[in-house]
Amino acid sequence: MKNSDNKFSVSAIKNGLRSGSFSAVEIAEEYFERIDKKDKDIHAYLRLNKKGALEAAAWVDSRLKAGEALPDLAGVPIALKDVILSEGLPCTASSKILENYLASYDATVVKKLKEQGAVILGKTNTDEFAMGSSTETSAFGPTKNPHDLERVAGGSSGGSAAAVAAGMTVLALGSDTGGSIRQPAGFCGAVGFKPTYGAVSRFGLIAMSSSLDQIGPFASSVEDAETLFDAIKGEDSRDATSFDLPDRMIWQKEDLKRITVGLPKEYLEGGLSKEVGAAMEKAIRNFEDLGVIFKEISLPHTRYALSCYYIIMPAEASTNLSRYDGIRYGRPEGAKNLLEIYEKTKGEGFGEEVKRRILLGTFVLSSGYYDAYYAKAQRVRRLIRQDFEKAFDKDTNGVDAVLAPVSPSTAFKIGEKTQSPMEMYLSDVFTIPANLAGIPALAVPVKDHEGDLPVGFQLMAKWGDDKNLFALGKSYEEA
Repeated sequence: MKNSDNKFSVSAIKNGLRSGSFSAVEIAEEYFERIDKKDKDIHAYLRLNKKGALEAAAWVDSRLKAGEALPDLAGVPIALKDVILSEGLPCTASSKILENYLASYDATVVKKLKEQGAVILGKTNTDEFAMGSSTETSAFGPTKNPHDLERVAGGSSGGSAAAVAAGMTVLALGSDTGGSIRQPAGFCGAVGFKPTYGAVSRFGLIAMSSSLDQIGPFASSVEDAETLFDAIKGEDSRDATSFDLPDRMIWQKEDLKRITVGLPKEYLEGGLSKEVGAAMEKAIRNFEDLGVIFKEISLPHTRYALSCYYIIMPAEASTNLSRYDGIRYGRPEGAKNLLEIYEKTKGEGFGEEVKRRILLGTFVLSSGYYDAYYAKAQRVRRLIRQDFEKAFDKDTNGVDAVLAPVSPSTAFKIGEKTQSPMEMYLSDVFTIPANLAGIPALAVPVKDHEGDLPVGFQLMAKWGDDKNLFALGKSYEEA
């Protein structure tokens, strides 16, 4: 097929395959050509899966030739963040400690994608163990923003966001612990979705913070993000936190004039860059043109979300990362005894940001500090969740959804914030509350704003209202 930089949608690939306009193998080869052409500058991918992808594409073509009906994702190229296991492929979490680890099984989401006939192109770059907001903590080098190669792609799922934004895949999966899907989607101009906690199985995801982590989709449109979400969602017996989303009425276009969206004053009253502020005003006007009603709301405990997150997340991460001891995942050279194996493995294998969070997490869980920090943070987390429950309570004139910025600024320059962890952490200040509350959140690029770099807004809804967010997001895109 003719090489092009145009972005294919899921429906375009589906229709093209069924009409015979191109084959699944041709689509896969097209995307590998794009990766070869572009990724030497962007560094979105860590490993490619060319042999496996072409075999999967050939299988799709053989089924089509046999006249079989195929699922929506058959033949669709997709990339996986390198914390999601795919059998036989390296899964490094962008860390030296797992540099030579090959996954021995498929994550549940990968198993579902393979059953759909999706074509897995490769594994994308991430902050080490998903700990970061810029993909700069990756042991294998940062991912660059496709819109400006001097700027970050965001993190921790920066590789997946950049791959979608640059047209080097149709879809991608990332993980979102405190904004790691939505923030890079906002920086790169992609759509990113964090599902309700438990709506997608975490089995086969390298864990960072088990009560916060959630796998979710990247796409170039809300419709495609929804298609990918539908393919991976659902209860899984291997993840006790997973469940099937409840059946609820989905908003239709005619419902928009009855929908009320909250504008939390804590997100909008200060701290936004001029460019982000102007883009937010434009997005609000676009929704008002659709008939959506806005009202100011308050989420008073939002101010504590960042502090709360940076106690709970490191505590859980320090526990999860204790398994990397040099015994199961490769021993360091020169270690003479068990203690030296532990010391050399963790000292040489983990990067500085990972070490920082392990130390912080170990401290807040230690004797004498657990109640003062971790237990108190869990109580604050409950208050943050109650703020959202109150905001969405229709019995007390609550709202149907919440609109907020994804990040206080556009993508910052590479190296600009690496020496100031607090400045880096603040880039997630607007995304963290949704993770602490366990609610769904959808990041969508602001259309036709005046700045040079993408700006994203996020829509949040009550627990289990994932599909309504897609309905609202699609209405915005189609307007």
